[in-house]
Amino acid sequence: MCRLGIPLFYVELAIGQRLRRGSIGVWTAISPYLGGVGLGCVTVSFLVSLYYNTVLTWVLWYFLNSFQSPLPWSSCPLDVNRTGRFEAECQASSTVSYFWYRQTLNITADISDSGSIQGRLLACLAASWAVVYLCVIRGIESTGKAIYFTALFPYLVLTIFLIRGLTLPGAVEGLIYLFTPDILQNPRVWLDAATQIFFSLSLAFGGHIAFASYNPPRNNCEKDAVTIALVNSMTSLYASIAVFSVLGFKAGELSTEHGLQTMPTNHLLFPEGHEVECPEVHVHPQPKCDLVSAGGGDVSGTGLAFIIFTEAILHMPGAPGWAVLFFGMLFTLGLSSMFGNMESIITPLLDMGLTHRSIPKEVLTGLACLLCFLSAICFTLQSGNYWLEVFDNYAAPLNLIIFAFLEVIGVAYVYGLQRFSDDIVCMTGRRPSLYWRVTWKVVSPLLLLTIFVAYIAVLVWTPLSYRAWNTQYVGPLGEWGATLGLIWPFPVLPRVQMTRKQKDTWQDRRPKLQDGGAS
Repeated sequence: MCRLGIPLFYVELAIGQRLRRGSIGVWTAISPYLGGVGLGCVTVSFLVSLYYNTVLTWVLWYFLNSFQSPLPWSSCPLDVNRTGRFEAECQASSTVSYFWYRQTLNITADISDSGSIQGRLLACLAASWAVVYLCVIRGIESTGKAIYFTALFPYLVLTIFLIRGLTLPGAVEGLIYLFTPDILQNPRVWLDAATQIFFSLSLAFGGHIAFASYNPPRNNCEKDAVTIALVNSMTSLYASIAVFSVLGFKAGELSTEHGLQTMPTNHLLFPEGHEVECPEVHVHPQPKCDLVSAGGGDVSGTGLAFIIFTEAILHMPGAPGWAVLFFGMLFTLGLSSMFGNMESIITPLLDMGLTHRSIPKEVLTGLACLLCFLSAICFTLQSGNYWLEVFDNYAAPLNLIIFAFLEVIGVAYVYGLQRFSDDIVCMTGRRPSLYWRVTWKVVSPLLLLTIFVAYIAVLVWTPLSYRAWNTQYVGPLGEWGATLGLIWPFPVLPRVQMTRKQKDTWQDRRPKLQDGGAS
């Protein structure tokens, strides 16, 4: 965080505030050869927006279903013949897994079987994009008003969950598991933690550059960078304590109710003969039921939100109320992320002048949201969860590492560290300390290069794959799928060719400090 996250965050805020443009405009002004970095940031923001809002679609579906008592994932439904017997595949797995995999996703056996569009998810997707559009319709003006609620409401809900979670039996065991994990010896964990910084602080997406362009020219961007990054880290820790205290309670409840038996969570039966044999369930005493075994081994991502935590809520008195709070919080958190992603797309488009000045910004924003909605329809297919996992694992992380490396190299060596330091003096009144200058020029580039090499090594030595519905089966990607997430850095290359004629003039340009923001 201190050697990579905060320094890169500082760079993006400072360069956006100084040059008063979006990502494409900023990097083109620094050097036409770097214009592709801005274009790549827009592309990644577009891709991430597609599956971020798909997660919001699922959250909205669960939120709407939370206004029921009992909750629909608390019991198995009757079979289709209404003979009084419960659905066999629900009894073979668990109620929360059945509601997630069958009643929400209606998931197929693997990614090769696309399935059909799920109408309920399509409706929720349209509603989610409509909410995003209403919040960003007038750019920073409307977003600034909405952010007061979307930023503060999650803190209120987290505090409620924290107070409740710490009073539940098993909370101490959950916190012990949080602060004394047994997975730190795995190098992949540290690599995942390094790449997670990009998502946690939204680095290399271009959103911070766009938002910073609206700051007053003399704003103290250094103070903003350090304060926001520290608040972000403290919020993550605060949320982790609330979540793991509840998960510790859930693990203890499962130990008591099931006699310490190991329950399969993803055993689903498929129509038309698609049935996968799974090991028999053996009931046997265990010394303890930890969080991993209690969650079926999936304690991250969608498994954490839609399976593990939803099952924990079932064991809490007044479960529907807690479900409404939890999924309402997740929806507002997702909206906050979408504000930055959409600003990363819209502001550069305005900089490029793709539309006539007579076209209102509201229309451009609406067209961008409509395009994103149409592109995200593939995630409402029965195989949509597989596609989302492929996008999440391969479409963004490597690209963000590359763009972040090019950003820090562009500022430190192309724009010039001395020139950048002079700009910061002009904005904040003081020169960056030796710590910042050494970090920008040496430490951050080396760390990013190391992470890039390690990530490539993982891709080479680990077969590209996605997790299928059966935890015993991991589906391999075809050649087209394996290259899906690796081709997106290439918008950088054609941009270089487009701007080759300007190579002799850019060095003499020095953007003048302006009073207005990006428009």
